Amino acid sequence: MAGILAWFWNERFWLPHNVTWADLKNTEEATFPQAEDLYLAFPVAFCLFMVRLIFERFVAKPCAIALNIQANGPQIAQPNAILEKVFTAITKHPDEKRLEGLSKQLDWDVRSIQHWFRQRRNQEKPSTLTRFCESMWKFSFVLYVFIYGVRFLKKTPWFWNTKHCWYNYPYQPLTTDLHYYYILELSFYWSLMFSQFTDIKRKDFAIMFLHHIIAVSLISFSYVSNMARAGTLVLCLHDSADTLLEAAKMANYARFQKMCDLLFIMFAMVFITSRLAVFPIWVLNTTLFESWEIIGPFPSWWVFNLLLLLVEGMNCFWSYLIIKMACKAVSRGKVSKDDRSDIESSSDEEDSEPPGKNPHTATTTNGTSGTNGYLLTGPCSMDD
Repeated sequence: MAGILAWFWNERFWLPHNVTWADLKNTEEATFPQAEDLYLAFPVAFCLFMVRLIFERFVAKPCAIALNIQANGPQIAQPNAILEKVFTAITKHPDEKRLEGLSKQLDWDVRSIQHWFRQRRNQEKPSTLTRFCESMWKFSFVLYVFIYGVRFLKKTPWFWNTKHCWYNYPYQPLTTDLHYYYILELSFYWSLMFSQFTDIKRKDFAIMFLHHIIAVSLISFSYVSNMARAGTLVLCLHDSADTLLEAAKMANYARFQKMCDLLFIMFAMVFITSRLAVFPIWVLNTTLFESWEIIGPFPSWWVFNLLLLLVEGMNCFWSYLIIKMACKAVSRGKVSKDDRSDIESSSDEEDSEPPGKNPHTATTTNGTSGTNGYLLTGPCSMDD
């Protein structure tokens, strides 16, 4: 184990030439980031999770009820032991051959069986109230941390001149504000990574989980190698659009269609501008080119920039989905079902559709002006 740790913490990988870990030990004059500081993120993540439970129950839920958002779940499927056994033990999406076999066994038509399976799948989806509470928690936390980040960064020289991210590197002291900001963001992403298994299941589960892993890795990596100044720019920039995203989702759940449309347009503009324009021009420029001129490359420098390029790749992917959804919204005249959230959608069309009716001709019956889905569950973070 000692050999593995010595290999992992090799100074020639983590630090520039002629710099050792002993040079970055805390002294009375200065404090530097230490790897053991990151352990603090785990109890803080647990506390955030507990705060979330309290917030959703005593703040978000009363707000949802005040907005007439009910906790009613989807329509319950008619009890049937044979279909239930197939659903739980074999498949939730029976193919045509199995549907025909069940039709003969039960003396039901195929459309009725398809309708039963749709209703049964919808039973496992959370209510709109649950979705609203989740979005309100994310909105509140991200708004707080974004405001804190902006107020903190406005007082720093590297916010106004990114070359200060690298001057005197790696002998840049760790301030209390920077330490708090980093640990809070890291804890939030740890809490998201674990709660993703209990939150609303979405079809982009894998890429969001990968996103959280990259976010945690990038925050941890930049902290240990004392690239935290550049890291704060990444964090703040990626938080800028997320409040608008969650606000748009809350408006959608509350059936405020015009507000939802407006917030989504604002979110799309901020997201695409900040991540496809500001991020490469402001952040990648300093991490790739300004740092090369001032401190020169070393092994961990390459890894840090590779992670940032992966983040930008995910930004491009999500921007594509947003633009695709915006084009659909323009053609329909409203924000409609999102490509990233089909699995979390409350399929009211399916629930209210009588057996045998063609689902492609079903009309919305939920009174949401045609908004029969939920907006992007956006990347939250240091990509989040």
